[in-house]
Amino acid sequence: MKVSRLTHILLAVLVTATLLLAACQPAATPEPTATPTQAPTNTPVPPSPTPEPPTATPEPAIGSPEHPIKVLFVPSVDANVIVSGGKIMADALNKATGLTFEVSVPTSYAATIEEMCASPKDTIGFIPGLGYVLANQLCGVDVAFKAVRFGSDVYWAQILVPRDSDIKELKDLDGKKWGYTDPGSTSGYLVPLAMFKDAGIKPGESVETGGHPQAVKAVYNGEVDFATTFYTPPLKPADQPKWKEGDAPDIPDELVPTCKVTEDKKNIDCSGWTVLDARRNIREEAPDVIQKVRVLAISPAIPNDTLSFGPEFPADLRAQIEKALVEFAKTEDWQKSIGSQDFYGWTGLSPAKDADYDFVRKMVEAAGITLESLGK
Repeated sequence: MKVSRLTHILLAVLVTATLLLAACQPAATPEPTATPTQAPTNTPVPPSPTPEPPTATPEPAIGSPEHPIKVLFVPSVDANVIVSGGKIMADALNKATGLTFEVSVPTSYAATIEEMCASPKDTIGFIPGLGYVLANQLCGVDVAFKAVRFGSDVYWAQILVPRDSDIKELKDLDGKKWGYTDPGSTSGYLVPLAMFKDAGIKPGESVETGGHPQAVKAVYNGEVDFATTFYTPPLKPADQPKWKEGDAPDIPDELVPTCKVTEDKKNIDCSGWTVLDARRNIREEAPDVIQKVRVLAISPAIPNDTLSFGPEFPADLRAQIEKALVEFAKTEDWQKSIGSQDFYGWTGLSPAKDADYDFVRKMVEAAGITLESLGK
């Protein structure tokens, strides 16, 4: 019993000593933790953002002051008359539609057509039948209205000669000097040309005069043997039947000595007959034009000149303009503009369609006329 007790005491002392010895040992320095090395990665650098292109300035709206609608008139009468009368029309259309218009008189019929095709979205053209047909074939110019003159939507070409000339009929024109208006003019050149071909007539020297008044003056001044211009029949006194196709085209011979310019200088009166053909346009500078120049013959009827639109003209703007023109034709200002006899003499307008000009189209096709060949 004594041995066991002693043994227990010795074991206890030994354990205690071991614990004390362990406590006296310096603390172990921990190993530094190694930071794991990562393989370099090729992280793609995001591309720099592409700079946005500068914002394009929007094109001004058609009909705005910055982009006016071009109103083109062929130079068949004095350009100053066209510009001043055209402005009256442009102002009236502006008031009715809020759109802006710019009046222009190109140098020729062909130049007018070329301008309409070059600016298909913003042009309106007052062009004759042949010009319309060529413009329609070239780029799709589209007719809207045709002129009405004293109740008629057709007109004629006339052949003028000196009143004392020995030229009595068409065949007498063979070899004679011809003054024509413009190679693009229906009445002043192309219809007469077709008439001459049908009759086997070959004029001698041909002179481009530059317009209807100029062609009349060329006959009046003795510069050519004959000239061709537009023809509108005379107004007869109210107590006489209206002129009809087949009647003599000129003022009756017995009334010619009485022809004179009216006091207001707007017309030529011949004892109640009023002259409306191209001779009237030189009445102030040549008041005796009827005594000096007579009508030899006129052509078959030709559809009246047109108001046509460029092939890509916006439909909504076109509808506004057509409506405004119809209303403008009812006003007094119309008579100071295109309704003036010094201008184009439109006493009204009527709706037109492309088929109305099939007669002119057949003439163009038969003669092989193109825009490039005009005047050649």
